[in-house]
Amino acid sequence: MKTTIEIPDDLYRRSKARAAMSGTSLKEFVTAALRDRLAHSAEGAPPIEASGWRRVFGRARRAPVAQVARVIEQDLAQIEAEGWR
Repeated sequence: MKTTIEIPDDLYRRSKARAAMSGTSLKEFVTAALRDRLAHSAEGAPPIEASGWRRVFGRARRAPVAQVARVIEQDLAQIEAEGWR
């Protein structure tokens, strides 16, 4: 099924880049993200595909995890890609 959604530009760019880095299309990336979110909401547990610190701390309460995720995203946004090449 085709649909049109409006998402913030920065979220689109980050999603597109993450999909490309993992060798998948944006469609596949968004589909997997939606499946994970729905499974997470339905079961109250982190998605099976969780990785990194989320796999270890996946059972933590949502508010502290969301706060940590925001801090990480803010820090990562300040890194200039050119400086890491």
